Amino acid sequence: MDARGPMVAVVLTGLLSAAGFGSPNEGRPPAQPATADHANASDPSAVDATAGARPTSARPRPDLSGRKRVGIASFYAGRFAGRKMANGARMDPHGNNAASRTLPLGTIAKVTNMQTGRSALISIQDRGPYVKGRIVDLSPATARKIGITVRQGLAPVQIAPIAVPLPGGRVKPGVAVQDIRSYVADTQASRESKTSDQ
Repeated sequence: MDARGPMVAVVLTGLLSAAGFGSPNEGRPPAQPATADHANASDPSAVDATAGARPTSARPRPDLSGRKRVGIASFYAGRFAGRKMANGARMDPHGNNAASRTLPLGTIAKVTNMQTGRSALISIQDRGPYVKGRIVDLSPATARKIGITVRQGLAPVQIAPIAVPLPGGRVKPGVAVQDIRSYVADTQASRESKTSDQ
């Protein structure tokens, strides 16, 4: 077994805490089946198409690779606000919660709108979307932050995992760890600069 595993988990937890996130395993229950379907509020056909729908294949295999993925993002319709997500928490339309069919619950990732270049950090807390071709459902606040409008409804995105919870409680660093390290270092340098200027 690699002795660096626990050290990587401690470093990731510290970086995520500095960026305003809890532990990737925080509030993460044992695996459970999907509890809700999601659809974009601006696409009535998608809402009707997903009502009561379940994935067409058995269960998709969990993606523990930590690699980037590219696909289409949508966002939770208003009717999902306050509903229980797969991890047991309530969906917060103003939070950073997101749904993925394959990323493990508790995964922290950076989502980038490929049309606007704007990014945000997300926490995978739910299962979905169950509409073919979509890889992530975002909270309305996160969608706005990266430039997805209600009228547009969908956007091509890149998902870059930062921390991927593994079975047994370990955490695997994803490809975006360097991005978060740079963000934290820049934030700390900015704070120190402001403090020294006073």
